[in-house]
Amino acid sequence: MRILITAGPTREYLDDVRYLSNASSGRMGYALAEAAIAQGHEVVLVSGPVELSPPSDCEFIAVETTDEMRDASVAHFPDCDGVIAAAAVCDYKPKERIEGKLAKTGGPISIDMIETDDVLAQLGANKGSRWVVGFALESQNARENALQKLRAKNCNWIVLNNPTAIGSLDNQVELIDDTGHPIMKWAGSKQKIATDLIAWLVANLPDQAQ
Repeated sequence: MRILITAGPTREYLDDVRYLSNASSGRMGYALAEAAIAQGHEVVLVSGPVELSPPSDCEFIAVETTDEMRDASVAHFPDCDGVIAAAAVCDYKPKERIEGKLAKTGGPISIDMIETDDVLAQLGANKGSRWVVGFALESQNARENALQKLRAKNCNWIVLNNPTAIGSLDNQVELIDDTGHPIMKWAGSKQKIATDLIAWLVANLPDQAQ
């Protein structure tokens, strides 16, 4: 198989030096890329800025903003059999980016925010015969919210985890299908979970998708 994997955070700039982002380390996405390559698959890794080195045997595309991640993912998805969207994409961005550096005013400021484009939803809407695995990080009504995300973004499966995964070497996840029930549960190092997830996909995808 040829698998598109997204990883890491994205950044949305307020001015030329300040940005909105999150604490994603990218470890889960990079572990998935390593596991897929180790099991004999081709990988296209689209990654936001992280302090990790990509696997040497993957096609690597470094991005920074959500728009860049969307463009790279949409461009490479048609040449892949499926996507695992493990990136922690920034959901909002300033309505306008200020040129230069925003100076202190001595008082409060207001910043108008707008939603960024939904990378996973765009991939899901155009998946055709390809498969889509999303990630959902939820803290409340976790399974219900993950199921809503799966359906809204046209995923085949969604991996549910919680905020303790951010920056951690370990993870605890559930793989959820369109019934909303967990069909698999994995815990341990992100490398182990990645290996188990890739092996599960290979065993459960239709023959023509492998």
